[in-house]
Amino acid sequence: MMTTQQQKLVEIIRPAVEALGCILWGVEYLPQGKHSILRVYIDHEDGVTLEHCEVVSKQISSVLDVEDPIQSNYVLEVSSPGMDRPLFNVDQCQMYCGETVRVRLQSPIKDRRKWTGTLTAVEGDILNITAEGQALEIDWHNIDKINVVPSFSQ
Repeated sequence: MMTTQQQKLVEIIRPAVEALGCILWGVEYLPQGKHSILRVYIDHEDGVTLEHCEVVSKQISSVLDVEDPIQSNYVLEVSSPGMDRPLFNVDQCQMYCGETVRVRLQSPIKDRRKWTGTLTAVEGDILNITAEGQALEIDWHNIDKINVVPSFSQ
């Protein structure tokens, strides 16, 4: 699911984020010509504040200016993963077993590329999701995007 460029960005960015006491949750690079976006998601054990985002953004900008991994212009966005947090690896998925997730697939399963259901288990690179009464086994490498669906229980 992560491209080689995203892996390189993670390797460059992670030390800067962790040095500031935050966790690098994930990186998205959306190339769109001169409107490209580099979105960096951070987390913190006490929750992410605006100050965390500002400090991390400045630090990452400095590192990226030196390393120059992206040749074109882009906008850097630093934020928390939010309530509908994207999941960037299998370990993160494991943390959300029992939760509702929204999945967009690269290749359809049962003639569909979009599913919403309960993540019931993660076994290696296989995610087990129950959606609309159907048990689905989804290979991690077939996932284009996966997000946690916030539950607003009271």
